[in-house]
Amino acid sequence: MHKKHSNLLLKTAAIFGLIGAGIGGHMAGSYDYAFRAAHAHILVVGWLSLFSWAVYYRLFKPLSKKLATAHVYTAIIGTIGLTSGMILDIFDAPQSFYFIVYIGGGVTLLASFFLFALLAFMKHEG
Repeated sequence: MHKKHSNLLLKTAAIFGLIGAGIGGHMAGSYDYAFRAAHAHILVVGWLSLFSWAVYYRLFKPLSKKLATAHVYTAIIGTIGLTSGMILDIFDAPQSFYFIVYIGGGVTLLASFFLFALLAFMKHEG
């Protein structure tokens, strides 16, 4: 199970890395930095955090499979929600809509970090 989690996080991190680098290239070429906050979050949370967690699941096997699964899916869903909400704001989506996506994603991502902290302090197999 832990390798399955690692592979899913690694592939998702790769997608976020491509998106973040693409946005960075666009900003550099256009001198339009409207996406800078979303770009930073896509790379830090979407690429770096998800990649770090992929490495964690490759190196460690948590004893609680349910907790690990909850962590992985809240990480991915939260990252998508948070960064999508930021981008929706840039494109002037209705505030009530992007707030729900943005805040919902942020809260889900915060839950993911909490779950990871629990996993990090629990015993591991192997």
